[in-house]
Amino acid sequence: MSFSHATAPMNSPQYKRILLIKPSSLGDIIHALPVLRGLRNRYPDARIDWLVNTGFADLLRGHPDITNVVPFDRKSYAGIGLSPRATKDFYQFIRQLRASRYDCAVDLQGLFRSGFLAWSTGASVRLGFAQAREGAWLFYNRRVRVSADNHAVDRNMQLLHALTGLDEEVEFPLSLDASDTNSATAILSESKVDINQDFVAVVPGARWETKIWPSKYFAQAIDVLATTWDVPIILIGGPEDKTRCQAIADMCQQKPVNLAGRTSVRQFATLLEKSSLVICHDSAAMHLAVAYHRPLVAMLGPTNPARTGPYRRPQSVVRLDLPCSPCYLRDLAKCKHHHRCMEELTVDSVVSAAASAIQKHDSHAAAQT
Repeated sequence: MSFSHATAPMNSPQYKRILLIKPSSLGDIIHALPVLRGLRNRYPDARIDWLVNTGFADLLRGHPDITNVVPFDRKSYAGIGLSPRATKDFYQFIRQLRASRYDCAVDLQGLFRSGFLAWSTGASVRLGFAQAREGAWLFYNRRVRVSADNHAVDRNMQLLHALTGLDEEVEFPLSLDASDTNSATAILSESKVDINQDFVAVVPGARWETKIWPSKYFAQAIDVLATTWDVPIILIGGPEDKTRCQAIADMCQQKPVNLAGRTSVRQFATLLEKSSLVICHDSAAMHLAVAYHRPLVAMLGPTNPARTGPYRRPQSVVRLDLPCSPCYLRDLAKCKHHHRCMEELTVDSVVSAAASAIQKHDSHAAAQT
């Protein structure tokens, strides 16, 4: 799949040192991978570094398209101006950025902090979105106007096209290897689940509480799927999801394997890659499932599938067509409609979508053989 649009490209010299700035979140990092691949294709001999939050740095380490991962410890710099240590450490970090002599900095985050970091590099070209928030656009000397209605991946690709002038394939290159498979295999083996056999990955967490489907519905869906297909169901998520996943497991008659809080980011990604079906919200798991071409059911409520849903996979979305959706509310207490978008999303609709996703995947796989 190639990407093209009407934006006129800027003059594109042969950049030798490029900094890609996309610190977080995990889903947003997945959205930025096509830009990384496009930069590497256009500048095969360049040094291409990626500035990323320390919590996600491990996912990018060893990536063949990245020269260096530049970890950004956001928490340690929180006390800038208040803590002498934090101020000194941040100053040293900026000096290191400057010393790298980047000639191009591409800011895909579009916030004040990321814009400031792009400016701090001293790069002759500092590229970012014209509509970047928090005044970040003030730090760029090349600004690209994109439509907020486009998918995040397409907005990123517009930025890439403005820099290179080329239409690139949209790819999501990830750098997992045999050691990641072995590590994930060991975790599943503890629960007597074979990573090479069919299993369903259920990811009930999300960063916004308004995105979350009720736990009792997850439990009901798991019971139906486990009984109908006779396959293991695994619950996965970060440490913040342990309580929710345990509550879901406790409600299930057909007990799932609860791995919430037990996986690294690379193990998490590997388990999704190996799964036969992913069931999740608008979350990083959804974007990883798309990157790995896995059968997917994504329940969406307060967000717009066209902007942040599974990229070019509208058939994977289960949602209610309500006048109040999408609302983009993060705080459940501010919802005036009793969280209808998720509370009224039925178990039957999710189970039906799961069966359809598996059937389509199996039919496609059969056609390829």
